[in-house]
Amino acid sequence: MHISFAVFADAANLSQEGKLNVLGIFDALHVSGFPSMHPRAHFVVRVKASAADSGTHHLTFHWINPRDTELWTSSGELAVEAGPTAALEMDLPIIAVVDLPLDSAGQYTMRVELDDEPVARASVFVNGPAAARPYSTSPLMVS
Repeated sequence: MHISFAVFADAANLSQEGKLNVLGIFDALHVSGFPSMHPRAHFVVRVKASAADSGTHHLTFHWINPRDTELWTSSGELAVEAGPTAALEMDLPIIAVVDLPLDSAGQYTMRVELDDEPVARASVFVNGPAAARPYSTSPLMVS
């Protein structure tokens, strides 16, 4: 089993035909202040598996802030069954709708583990309000 991609998006779904639709992939956010929350982000992971991967697997997401502190974790079981044609790779799309707590500016990372092994990561750079400028009598020049 392997991860072909892991991304943050504004929305994602599976069509009636089983096609994965992902809308508004992003890797940066701007917030008005800290702490903050980015609500209902879609974290999309595309797992590829074969018949040899049949069985139950443990999947875990870790949301890590810029200081390498884990803000939350979520895990679950992924049941894989062999498809009708054992020679073909299977797509196992995962769409997690998550609230992303943001406690400071910098790069946040979603770490993905499969069976307790790190397999993917997706990062989001978060920018906040500009730091207040100290009072100065000299004019500010912008070019």
